[in-house]
Amino acid sequence: MSTTDNSKDRLRLWLRLLKATRSVESALRENLRQEFATTLPRFDVMAALSQHGEGLKMSELSSVLKVSNGNVTGIIERLVEDGHVLREKVPGDRRASRVRLTPEGEAEFARQAAAHESWIDGMFAEVAPDAAQGMAEVLDAVARKLDKKDSAT
Repeated sequence: MSTTDNSKDRLRLWLRLLKATRSVESALRENLRQEFATTLPRFDVMAALSQHGEGLKMSELSSVLKVSNGNVTGIIERLVEDGHVLREKVPGDRRASRVRLTPEGEAEFARQAAAHESWIDGMFAEVAPDAAQGMAEVLDAVARKLDKKDSAT
């Protein structure tokens, strides 16, 4: 097999990954909307906060999610209104605030996360566990390579 064939195979792989990702994301968005009257970005924010029980500064949350502060601000406002997130001032930094899930937010996220896991399990039911593990390792290697490249620039 030539280098050109390998290159074309990798391009086809990327396009299939992109198509599959978009399909899975679309299904998740619809499931979250129908079952929880929420959005995927709100779920993602709650997921990030669930991993940081002590809370995160808004800038840290943006960094974890790899989005701008402006993208997160509106989502946080809505989660605060819903009673799922608490915003606290950061001592010694008048401009910064730390956000964290409330007990109600933790309970709601647990419900959503369980459904999310079930949906993903169903979508990937045809993928054997060893194949899933192998694919995850390959994708992790690609991500590490790109992260290393980004940090070098």
